[in-house]
Amino acid sequence: MNYGNTIFAQIMEFVPWTSVTRIVNRCGGNAGTSRLSCAEQFRAMAFGQLTAREILRDLVTTLAAHPIKRYGLEFRHPVQKSTLADANESRDWRIWADVAAVLIKQARKLYSDIDLELNINEAVYALDATTIDLCLSLFDWAHFHRAKGAVKLHTLLGLRGSIPAFIHVSDGKMHEVNVLDFMPTEPGAFYVMDRGYLDFERLHTLSQSGAFFVTGAKHNTRLRRVYSAPNDRDTGIMCDQTVAFTGYAAQRHYPDRLRRVRFKDPDTGKTLVFLTNNFMLPPITIAAFYKNR
Repeated sequence: MNYGNTIFAQIMEFVPWTSVTRIVNRCGGNAGTSRLSCAEQFRAMAFGQLTAREILRDLVTTLAAHPIKRYGLEFRHPVQKSTLADANESRDWRIWADVAAVLIKQARKLYSDIDLELNINEAVYALDATTIDLCLSLFDWAHFHRAKGAVKLHTLLGLRGSIPAFIHVSDGKMHEVNVLDFMPTEPGAFYVMDRGYLDFERLHTLSQSGAFFVTGAKHNTRLRRVYSAPNDRDTGIMCDQTVAFTGYAAQRHYPDRLRRVRFKDPDTGKTLVFLTNNFMLPPITIAAFYKNR
């Protein structure tokens, strides 16, 4: 007979419980709690996620089927469906946002040495959003269209390890570019995004923070060439230019120079145009950023 820890208990040992306790105490998560602490709530929901429980009733029934092992998982009392549901609904969501940030930081260290074939050591993130359709009769708060409900999931994904660094859930009507107003940035990091995020004022703010961006250019973006650098067309680079905005509003919102790289994909034959505020990396690396995205 095996008297060792269960696999789930061994997984829970990787959780930095000291940090979790500090976060819970700061937010007062266990205030007035007698039956289900925040740590127990975390273990219960993690158990449900790892064992693919679809509803709370299924989760608590599974836990109740193993009363001896339940104590080994550090549950002081049997988990009741109503108690767990109340905890999920009423407890401060910022507790779990901060816990997730701690876990993400811990996980990112495991992938820090992954080679992206970009010859850079800085962090690289891909930013994108996806719309998730919802039934408006069930989720009446998720207004999108007249007869359709939806939420939009904005995700900043670290390309080393594909670990999310930032997630924001908004209503379906929120434009993707608005997430740049409150997205955290790291000086020296690269942020790769499509042309839907081409907002001159927000990108200038990102650049002023010391970060770099690579984004696609729109066909109607008014730019004038300031300088053309020599390039090797055999690599697919059609041009590597320093450019400036010509429109009044664009010049006011982004007064600095930009770099424009035109790349012809040898596999598809498509020509792609990228804008970036980084002037140091080779142009083929700028194109490779978008390919990695």
